[in-house]
Amino acid sequence: MNKISTLHQLKRKQRGMTFLEVLIAVVILVTGILGAVALQAVAKKSSFDSMQRSLASSLAQDIVERMRGNSSNNLALYQVGSPFGAGNAAEQDCSAACTPTQIASYDVYEWEQALIGTSTKSGGVNGTDVGGLVNGVGCINVVGNRVTVVVSWQGKTELADGGSSGTGVANCGSSGAEDGDNNKRRQVVVNAFIL
Repeated sequence: MNKISTLHQLKRKQRGMTFLEVLIAVVILVTGILGAVALQAVAKKSSFDSMQRSLASSLAQDIVERMRGNSSNNLALYQVGSPFGAGNAAEQDCSAACTPTQIASYDVYEWEQALIGTSTKSGGVNGTDVGGLVNGVGCINVVGNRVTVVVSWQGKTELADGGSSGTGVANCGSSGAEDGDNNKRRQVVVNAFIL
């Protein structure tokens, strides 16, 4: 009976948790919370990058469709002034009947405005900082009926810059530096054959 009563006394004395157990539980809980916060940050960054890639792909397809829609079959009109994204395309008023050259000029202007996001509004005010691609640049290369459209933008993290060699617009969106911004450059390349 002595053994049983001693066990009962030990059980009565060990009610609740010890300080060491509580400390271990707190460390595990804090580690889990910090992991969840870090995961949220990575997910948000990845979501932004995928949104930028989707927008770049959509913009590249947009200019290809605009080129197909112009009845002139003079695709070289779209290459003039490439790269785009720095405000070098002139606005063309096409409210009345336009020539194919004017349509091409208007298409390029609209596309450039979409690249830098001037049509996006924040609080009713147009601005390049609320939409478009981050440092968005678009390049168009035309060889006969073969069209290569490259849309470049700046990503959030550094990667190896693959460039777009062999596309005729290898330096599209390049800052000319050997490192730095080029390591954050992202590109979408669309090749099309337009009849």
